[in-house]
Amino acid sequence: MAKLLALTLVGLVLALYKNHRSSYQTRLNAFREVTPVELPNCNLVKGIETGAEDLEILPNGLTFFSTGLKYPGIKSFDPSKPGKILLMDLNKKEPAVSELEIIGNTLDISSFNPHGISTFTDEDNTVYLLVVNHPDSSSTVEVFKFQEEERSLLHLKTITHELLPSINDIAAIGPESFYATNDHYFADPYLRSWEMYLGLSWSNVVYYSPDKVQVVAEGFDFANGIGISLDGKYVYIAELLAHKIHVYEKHANWTLTPLKVLNFDTLVDNISVDPVTGDLWVGCHPNGMRIFFYDAENPPGSEVLRIQNILSEDPKVTVVYAENGTVLQGTTVASVYKGKLLIGTVFHKALYCDL
Repeated sequence: MAKLLALTLVGLVLALYKNHRSSYQTRLNAFREVTPVELPNCNLVKGIETGAEDLEILPNGLTFFSTGLKYPGIKSFDPSKPGKILLMDLNKKEPAVSELEIIGNTLDISSFNPHGISTFTDEDNTVYLLVVNHPDSSSTVEVFKFQEEERSLLHLKTITHELLPSINDIAAIGPESFYATNDHYFADPYLRSWEMYLGLSWSNVVYYSPDKVQVVAEGFDFANGIGISLDGKYVYIAELLAHKIHVYEKHANWTLTPLKVLNFDTLVDNISVDPVTGDLWVGCHPNGMRIFFYDAENPPGSEVLRIQNILSEDPKVTVVYAENGTVLQGTTVASVYKGKLLIGTVFHKALYCDL
């Protein structure tokens, strides 16, 4: 009887493992191959070799990049050096990046590990850059004032909170206020790995301000990119491992109500909102297995989606760019400026193309 019980338990464990393994492969899109979609006149951005996980383009064409991210389970081509914030002027004929000096002694530059970024411009045209930072595997939001003439960032404040254990991306709505995605419920790396493998869908979105902090949306399988519509009425949330983008209605008290969901055959990462049309530009991973289990002989590909009229009954989704990893590996973000498409990656290079 004891042997039968033991065999039954072993059988159940094996069945659960097989079921979770199959689900895990499906969530990672493990078997998808890329169908290339090319754009004219594409050039690699000079000076970016270790990723541009997120980027923000100001109305004047100045562009911030967060680069050098070290993220658990993800490849890094320069793991010993801290991350940086880079600046590029898209109005130049052959734009190249330069590092922004961080001013002030309130931030440990040696452990700077920037992830998602977002900008907020005040009424007096002061530009604030909010940066998700992972010093020593923790999660903070660093608030900077952009000093354009000096080409530097003045560090103003570090924000931490128990409801922000694993921040991925943010959408700024004030100098110290934002929506943030937690891509995991747990902060501990071991628990995070099991949370992801089992597909627990415990990640969430938090509203933060100096006066109020609250969870405003939850139940996501790796909440990732986040953006806000041009009119400020809607919040867009990318659910990476469920291959979904959620549309939420935003209310005066900053709470969110689910409105609709779009499904895709790719892992959706960061979301950029077109400043002219309001279209969504999304950096995507066509095969997530190649991101989390890096093989230089079989690198992760890149994909960029454009979503038009997302609030309509029939949004138009277009694959604008797709590549198998020979040029660009692991696209996370895409944004547009005056007929140019700028594409960033989690650990590789960055590209700009004519549309």
